[in-house]
Formats: sequence, C-alpha cells, structure tokens
Amino acid sequence: MIAVLGGFGAAACWAAATLCTSRSARMIGAPSVLAWVMLVGLILIGPLAAKDGIPADLGAAELGWLAVAGVSTVSGLLLVYGALRVGQVSIVAPITSTEGAIAAVLAIATGEAIGVGTGVMLVVIAIGVAAASVAPGGATGDQRRALLLSMAAALCFGVVLYSTGRLSEMVPLVWAIIPGRILGVAAVAIPLALTGRLRLTRAAVPLVAAAGVCEIVGFASYAAGSRDSVAIAAVLSSQFAALTVIGAFVIFRERITRLQLGGVVAIALGVAVLTALQA
Repeated sequence: MIAVLGGFGAAACWAAATLCTSRSARMIGAPSVLAWVMLVGLILIGPLAAKDGIPADLGAAELGWLAVAGVSTVSGLLLVYGALRVGQVSIVAPITSTEGAIAAVLAIATGEAIGVGTGVMLVVIAIGVAAASVAPGGATGDQRRALLLSMAAALCFGVVLYSTGRLSEMVPLVWAIIPGRILGVAAVAIPLALTGRLRLTRAAVPLVAAAGVCEIVGFASYAAGSRDSVAIAAVLSSQFAALTVIGAFVIFRERITRLQLGGVVAIALGVAVLTALQA
C-alpha cells in the first residue's frame, strides 16, 4: 500500500505543478520558471539536508545516482516547461506521464519482481496514458514541437524516477530529492541572475511558488512509495496526466476527445484494481 499511496500523492502534486507552470512558462519563459521552481525547492529542503548532514555511507555508487538524478531532473523540467509554453496541457502532460512506464520498465529490467495481475494493470495504465496523449484535431508546428519536447522530457523523467527510487534505498529521503535543486540553482538560476535574464512578474509569483512546493512534496511522496516498489509507485505517479487533463479542461477550457476520455477512464480503472491488489 505504501507504493500506491506514494504514487497517488506524487500524481496529485505533479498535476498541480504542471497546471501552474503551464501558465507561468508563457509569462516569463521556461528557463526562468525552472530557476524559480528549483530555488523554491532548495529553500524548502536545503535546511533539512544541512540538519541531517552528509550521509556517512555516501560512496561512489550513491554519488553516481545523485548525479544522474540531478542532471535528469533539470533537463526534464526544462524540456517540459518548454513544451508547456507552446503546446496544450492536455497534450504535454499525458505524453510526459509515460515517465512512469519508462521507470517501471527500467525497474523490471534490473530485476524487480512483480505479480502477473500487477503487470497486467501496469500495461492497462500505460495504454490509458497513451490514449490520453492523442491530441484533438490536426497537429500544428507548435504542437509538433511540444510533442517532441514532451517525449524527450518523458525519457528524462523516467530516469529521474528510477534513480530516485534507487537513491531512496541508499540515502535519507531529503538527499534523494535535493540533487536536482542544487544543480538547477547552480546551473540555471545563478547564471540567469548574473546575466540579468532571470525574469519574474507579480502574476507569476504565486504560480512558481506553488509549483516549487508541489514538485518537492511530489518527489518526497514518490521517494517514500518507491521504497516499497519502484515499478508500482512510478506508474501510479504517471496518473498525474489524467488529473492534469481534467484540470486543463475545467480551468483552461482545453478540449478533451473521446479517445482521451477513454484513456483517463482506463487509467482510473487500472489504478483502482492495482490498489485492490496491493491492499
């Protein structure tokens, strides 16, 4: 059940973060959004990491996974924020959410054992995610760009989820999620500030602040769930796509096709059955 609850919590937080960044990216640009989100995250968890101190058993393997998680986090967020700036939320979020399936495949390929019923439900959820990602109408140039950026982001986030799951078994929870925030501030926020290109408007302040908080809480929830099962927590966290599509329809009035709705229903049913299997 821990993996299920952790995945659910991550999905809810990441859906909220996606809706916030989809608007703020159009206001101040993807690099600035990434910089502020990473800065907010570092402010939140930096003191906790400092209080705990550097883990005593931090070795080469742990440092390697920390580096992988950090680079993948920053790259994935920059790609998805760029996609959200030019594309519809209802297209970007479902495609990006295939991160869960990618992480699950990595986990299974490296030896994590799962039951037959669980495997079937993971496939159903993955199919639902794919159906929810089909865009309404023909694709424009911006939509094609958003599609490519979203696919690249999904690959990065799949690596993030898998590496975070591995790290959660090696180091304290806060150290499993802090690498991306440190790298994001060092490689994005500080250079933008020094060159005068770090942007922020009054309207964007609550959006980037909320996104920064939701990203941290989401990763913490996922890291906790992945200690029980990386595959299950990763795929359940990908249901943030369904929540985001519904939110985009209600808040931004984006259209949802019957195929997308069918995908959302498949995800919901798969999650319900998977939850019952894990209970």
